[in-house]
Amino acid sequence: MKNLAIVGAGSWGTALAIVLAPRFQRVRLWVFEPDLALRMSANRENDVYLPGFQLPSHVEVTTDLASAVEGAEIVLSVVPSQHVRSLCQQLRPRLAGSSIVVSATKGLENDTLLLMSDIIVQVLGIQPAVISGPTFAREVARFEPTALVVASAEQALAERVQAAFSTPTFRLYTSTDTIGVELGGALKNVIAIGAGVLHGMGLGHNAMAALITRGLAEITRLAVAMGAKPQTLWGLAGLGDLVLTCTGDLSRNRTVGVELARGRKLDEIVASMRMVAEGVKTTNAAIDLARRHSLEMPITEQMFQMLHFGISPREAIQRLMERSLKGE
Repeated sequence: MKNLAIVGAGSWGTALAIVLAPRFQRVRLWVFEPDLALRMSANRENDVYLPGFQLPSHVEVTTDLASAVEGAEIVLSVVPSQHVRSLCQQLRPRLAGSSIVVSATKGLENDTLLLMSDIIVQVLGIQPAVISGPTFAREVARFEPTALVVASAEQALAERVQAAFSTPTFRLYTSTDTIGVELGGALKNVIAIGAGVLHGMGLGHNAMAALITRGLAEITRLAVAMGAKPQTLWGLAGLGDLVLTCTGDLSRNRTVGVELARGRKLDEIVASMRMVAEGVKTTNAAIDLARRHSLEMPITEQMFQMLHFGISPREAIQRLMERSLKGE
């Protein structure tokens, strides 16, 4: 494959343009903000979302969606979850029938509780692939070793994306479990907010290990209820991504939790962030899904109470620790 279009130039979209550029003769990167696009074209750097990294010379920056996807064999969507439906609606008359659509967005649509792949199927009428796993954009852009998963209901499609995207520093494993891969990537952000709370309170490794382990149990419980394979959540898109996001200082969702523990209000925290912390909205969707499937997700419930009803971090921890005793 020779032509790649990347739609969305946040830190992740920009990092993907950098790491995937050697695999394609032509890469077009669609940028929403005209002023940022002008600077990126002139300086070859995303000074807002990924400063300090140079775009390869053959990465074309554009604000014109039609020209970005024209002739692209793969269209890689890297926009925030709340914009995916709108993007697909704009893509529908512009997309070539032979184009492969890949989603790199981690999140759920709040109103419908749909996965990103569900939205793509619903609006575009095609089966996409999704990529997810433990990835910090800055480390990917530095060409540090990274492993992740590409999933599609069609095994052959996953294998085509795997072959197109794999590099000496960017290794992809295939899966047909799109539900598990997407839910792992979305729900770990909720637990990561909790991890930030623990860190912000100065709590140690015991608490963090318990949160990650019980958080994985919650994620797996919901994912399996929705049709995922449990072993998917034990892999890169589940446990791997969860550990990274809960322990890494580059995690935006963990940062939200740290600031909550320091006493800042959610609106103030979100307003001060340039990039989206998907876990804030995903918490609402996760609670709705848990209720739909009659599941207990106590950590997620306390994150919801803390984010939207103002209970204190200390009270949330107390509620979790004093729940009725049970077997693991």
